[in-house]
Amino acid sequence: MDFLIAHWLDIFTTLLGLLYIALEYKASIWLWLVGIVMPALDIWLYWSHGLYGDAGMAAYYTLAGFYGFAAWKVGQSRARKGHAPLLISHFPRRLWLPVGVVFVLLWVGTYAMLVRFTNSTIPVTDAFTNALSFVGLWLLSRKYIEQWVVWIIVDVVSTYLYVTKGIPFKAGLYGLYVIIAIMGYRKWKLMMS
Repeated sequence: MDFLIAHWLDIFTTLLGLLYIALEYKASIWLWLVGIVMPALDIWLYWSHGLYGDAGMAAYYTLAGFYGFAAWKVGQSRARKGHAPLLISHFPRRLWLPVGVVFVLLWVGTYAMLVRFTNSTIPVTDAFTNALSFVGLWLLSRKYIEQWVVWIIVDVVSTYLYVTKGIPFKAGLYGLYVIIAIMGYRKWKLMMS
């Protein structure tokens, strides 16, 4: 019982994470509502385990949940009015370089902040997952299929991070995310046809 009490927030946000990934897999707009609540709770979870970059990323996820919901909702509204809805598509090649530059800047900037302002023991990896997650969430908000590839990388690295930081349920969730991301990529590819 003490274990459950000690890990209740980890367990609860993991359950929300399972709901989130199921909704993402289905390309359901409701993923964004779960994507507001879960990361809001994750802010405290990560901060209390010294994952300051992930805590900052969870704050970004919370705000981005509102943006993603609005972007997908506008796409649905446009479809009802006879306009083209926001469809699953490929990430345009013309955006690869600018997004790559943004990723590197975010990685370096987050690393610098973690080194300077926190006692993070894993600033390079924490900054990496945060910068790549920022990119992945933006790709998801635009319904680019390549978002799944980004999440596979983030999920593999995050699984390692959470194991080393003693957040077992989140580690298990992110391990499962790797498998679901592979399946999600395949499902979205079929949905594009």
